[in-house]
Amino acid sequence: MPASRDQLGLVEVQDRFIAAWGRMASTWGISRTMAEAHALLYITGRPLCTDDVMDRLQISRGNASMSLRGLVDWGIVSRMHKRGDRKEYFQAEQDVWTMFRAVVRERIKREVDPLLASLHEMRDLTGVGASTEADEIADHNHRLDEMIAFFSTAETLGQRFVSPSGRGLQVAVNVLNKLH
Repeated sequence: MPASRDQLGLVEVQDRFIAAWGRMASTWGISRTMAEAHALLYITGRPLCTDDVMDRLQISRGNASMSLRGLVDWGIVSRMHKRGDRKEYFQAEQDVWTMFRAVVRERIKREVDPLLASLHEMRDLTGVGASTEADEIADHNHRLDEMIAFFSTAETLGQRFVSPSGRGLQVAVNVLNKLH
């Protein structure tokens, strides 16, 4: 007979969370293992060393090290040391608003910023051609300008939402919730 929700132990429920977070990895643009390492650090709420992550997730040292380094780079995990212990420990950001602001900042940096740079470059490459192409080029440039304007606005809004003070995203969500 399958275990009921009341019969599952903490580790089993944590494992379910880790698996669900791992499935969400592609929406973040990261590997499943990186998401699972983050989920483990977040849900346990305590610092873990690379060996702990390897053992719990059943992954190689290299995979654990790369995943933890990536999470530190994203700003959602920090390194720490314990007095008297030579191992390096990792701890996930526990405030969900801070964590998701960091994720949004990283997504903007990795996705929106390069896209905007490419759109601007394409726009700059479209010079005035022969008179037979002038209307077509003008239409082309108009479409590019519209796309640039949209993504520039999205980037500006994103930056306001993920400001260092941390209030932007939370305020926006609260305002949107009041509209319902």
